[in-house]
Amino acid sequence: MTILIPVLGDQLSHGLASLRDVAPDEAVVLLMEVAQETTYVRHHQRKIALILSAMRHFADELRAAGWRVDYIRLDDPANTGSFTGEVARAVKRHAARAVRIVEPGEWRVKEMIDGWAGSLGVPVEVIPDDRFICSLLEFQTWAQSRNDLVMEFFYREMRRKTGLLMTADGKPEGGRWNLDKENRAPPKRGVNYPEPLAVAPDAITREVMALVAARFGDHFGRLEGFALPVTAAQARRALTHFVRTALPHFGTFQDAMVTGQDWLFHSWLSPAINLGLLTPLEVATAAAQAYTAGDVPLNAAEGFVRQIIGWREYVRGYYWLEMPEVADANALGATRALPDFYWTGDTDMLCVAEAVRNTRDHGYAHHIQRLMVLGNFAMLAGVRPQEVADWFLVVYADAYEWVELPNVIGMSQHADGGRMATKPYAGGGAYIDRMSDHCGACRYDVKKKTGEGACPFNALYWDFLARHERRFARNRRMANMYATWNRMTPDTRAAYRDSAAAFLATLAPARPGWARS
Repeated sequence: MTILIPVLGDQLSHGLASLRDVAPDEAVVLLMEVAQETTYVRHHQRKIALILSAMRHFADELRAAGWRVDYIRLDDPANTGSFTGEVARAVKRHAARAVRIVEPGEWRVKEMIDGWAGSLGVPVEVIPDDRFICSLLEFQTWAQSRNDLVMEFFYREMRRKTGLLMTADGKPEGGRWNLDKENRAPPKRGVNYPEPLAVAPDAITREVMALVAARFGDHFGRLEGFALPVTAAQARRALTHFVRTALPHFGTFQDAMVTGQDWLFHSWLSPAINLGLLTPLEVATAAAQAYTAGDVPLNAAEGFVRQIIGWREYVRGYYWLEMPEVADANALGATRALPDFYWTGDTDMLCVAEAVRNTRDHGYAHHIQRLMVLGNFAMLAGVRPQEVADWFLVVYADAYEWVELPNVIGMSQHADGGRMATKPYAGGGAYIDRMSDHCGACRYDVKKKTGEGACPFNALYWDFLARHERRFARNRRMANMYATWNRMTPDTRAAYRDSAAAFLATLAPARPGWARS
């Protein structure tokens, strides 16, 4: 009689809690490639290849470490296609006396696991995922003690807890907790942008790529050029490469966008972190140590650490605090269908076209492209937030619902009514012009406010504020925006509304079945 230890595709960590305090000869580790997980949304081809390759490499590493591994491949004729079906088969196959699993990252998987104790006929132990810095109970306790969920205060708690970028007397390095104001520089001409470490696919990865091409070749995205880390060792080399080549300038230029430059100074480590190949603490510690060693400035280290131990941990806590209701949130009453150019990239708005191209080619776009171009446009246009969330879940290699859904529903679309963000992240063409080089080569004129040839973001921005004036006019963070709107003449206001309506009337909706078959 053995203990069955299912390991999910985003739990590929040798320090996983379910693998502790168990002798390898008393357990069987179960890894499952199941059709349900590859197709519940039509994931980007690179995302599927990444997860399957990382799983197969992890299984080999477990075997080398002395574990008995039961690995179910996607093309196994007996594969039931679901986690529950494969766990049930494995319980019988190995005469398991118990199932031991680390809590999942997504609500729908939790609902599956919650039913196992009743259906499998053996005890099921669900263990907290301590790869995160903040436990779910700790976040819930923090949230219950506050009137609102301001991330900044949560971030300070995580700094204190980890000791990262803290002085011996418990103060933040440099005297300030947050250096975000020093991290908004526009791009400079002639800068050399380092690329993330490319990892040449080995035989396992090439086999997976062939499988993905054959089975999921009609999914969004390009598989050619796949070079992501698929093992912990590769991910650690990628982390070292980032700290040495890009982190020194990451802080200053983290919000910049440059045509044809897909990475700038960003790490593209999130797929490895979200898979479990790297822990958030080791990644954040590497950045903090680089500052201590004098290799990177404080604004770079702090900006990066904040993303990892602040925002990432906060979003995970928010997800589990607000689910399942938040998945259906639509506080702004948005009903428009997702425009087809989110899939095709066929738009004359260069900023949008570049973000979609990067997304298609790499399963990647950095946070400003996601928030202030793609997300901002969808919110201004009144796209139904659940369609936006589906798109983000499909197209990004680092997207899992626990991290994607809060970022879309709460931050990007303000669909939770301000539970996460105190104001919507809305911006017009001026913001994109300031933070990128896109506007100079765009067919639309960012200086033109309305009419033919005007940047659509300009009219859409003011139309959005006008549509939601009752909701936002008393928001103190939006007072200046509405003061400007109220100073406009009736004709000017009408011109903005008419221009927005004319542009929105040209949008073709995405074809059915792109996100969910």
